[in-house]
Amino acid sequence: MHNIRRAILSVTDKTGIVVFARELTALQVELISTGGTARLIREAGIPVRDVSAVTGFPEMLDGRVKTLHPKIAGGILAMRARAEHMQALAEQEIAPIDLVVVNLYRFADVAAKQGATLEELIENIDIGGPTMIRAAAKNFEDVAVVVSPADYGGVVEELRAAGGLSRETRWRLAKKAFRTTAEYDLAISSRLEREEADTPLPHELSLRVPKLADLRYGENPHQRAALYGTRGVGIAGAEQLQGKELSYNNLVDMDAAWQLAAEFAAPAAAIVKHTNPCGCAEQATLAEAYRKALECDPVSAFGGVIGVNRAVDGETAREMAKTFLEAIAAPDYTVEARAALAAKKNLRLMRVAPGRDALAVKSISGGFLAQTVDEAAFERAAAVVKTRRAPTEEEWEALAFAWRVAKHVKSNAIVYARAGQTVGIGAGQMSRVDSVRLGAMKAVLPLAGTAVASDAFFPFADGVEEAAKHGVTAFIQPGGSVRDEEAIAAADRLGAAMVFTGVRHFRH
Repeated sequence: MHNIRRAILSVTDKTGIVVFARELTALQVELISTGGTARLIREAGIPVRDVSAVTGFPEMLDGRVKTLHPKIAGGILAMRARAEHMQALAEQEIAPIDLVVVNLYRFADVAAKQGATLEELIENIDIGGPTMIRAAAKNFEDVAVVVSPADYGGVVEELRAAGGLSRETRWRLAKKAFRTTAEYDLAISSRLEREEADTPLPHELSLRVPKLADLRYGENPHQRAALYGTRGVGIAGAEQLQGKELSYNNLVDMDAAWQLAAEFAAPAAAIVKHTNPCGCAEQATLAEAYRKALECDPVSAFGGVIGVNRAVDGETAREMAKTFLEAIAAPDYTVEARAALAAKKNLRLMRVAPGRDALAVKSISGGFLAQTVDEAAFERAAAVVKTRRAPTEEEWEALAFAWRVAKHVKSNAIVYARAGQTVGIGAGQMSRVDSVRLGAMKAVLPLAGTAVASDAFFPFADGVEEAAKHGVTAFIQPGGSVRDEEAIAAADRLGAAMVFTGVRHFRH
């Protein structure tokens, strides 16, 4: 056991720091602190010494230099069992520091801001904090280091019970401290490498991401799994408000549903099963969007996962409660919605904060693939009408909607749609004409007068001809096949409109 007589506190995240400081004071620990942390502790009536009073130098250079001083570094790094170390401290009138409580400037938060300047990034790189953390962690045999408010309670409890901190505790805290500084440096290097880079793909792919949770199992019960990610952002950082523990498959499906719903500006709902949408709609209200999405394939929606781009309101929640669902991903839920869904004890309600990923990463045997995220949006002005007949305004709306959905359907993808509503979806078939047939087979709503989106070109005219048998009147596709003219000719012969986008949306 090592007694804690003197502590230095310097934190950006001030959660719980006043209570922790008060507990340490009650345990006869002398407190040293910096800037805003010292001010907050002092305003709470807790005795604290400014670092400048210890070092004999003021904080300077706009706060860049506070703790970079031998009286701080020496007090942390001195090995208590070495007589020469302790003699050096005595000669220089340096008192040992037994506890370092530090968390770092929020570089990752600034880096995630859209439009963050290089100057902002540089000014949010912590120097003194990582120095103290690494020094304390290196000297863990004599010094304890705390980098997270989550550890305050356990430290106080052990100090009360044992009068000090065990080597086991100091070692555990030191390992956490080194992980923290490693992740911090990685965040900085990764973000600065992208600054003014000629490619969004880094020269070295770093995947050091903290574990957020162990999962019950992976895709199947015999596989082990865990969730890694950044807290507070996207599906990985979503807050669970209700329901059973999340599974690996829940998270994969929620991500697919959330990303599809986020494609739309108006209220939108996406219902996903096994990563593919079985219904999607964009309507004037969220409740109507959900009803329209459900109409597409109510059988497959049973046990599905929902993604919406608006806060779930009471009316929408009551509609959702009529069907067995596994999970809902939404920006928020009204009080009325929470009450309407409360009876569904196992239904997982996830509150998701929007967040953009720069890269999509996938593992393969022996390595990883990385690509920029598919952010290509539909641009009507860039679309080219290839047939004698141009789409009607209603068909244009259906084509634009179907094209956005097709981007989120596994290839080969075919989406039958009306304006704002999917009608049939053919996903993941090995031939495009089979996806056309599957989408028509799955449809429970009338197909006559619908539009079809194809995520890649029609390699033959058979897909166009098959869709037209079911009443399709307009097609949207990238184009680019050596047989494009055959597909266009088939559409002309059938009286349909066909539009080329020049953009492919494969999803593997």
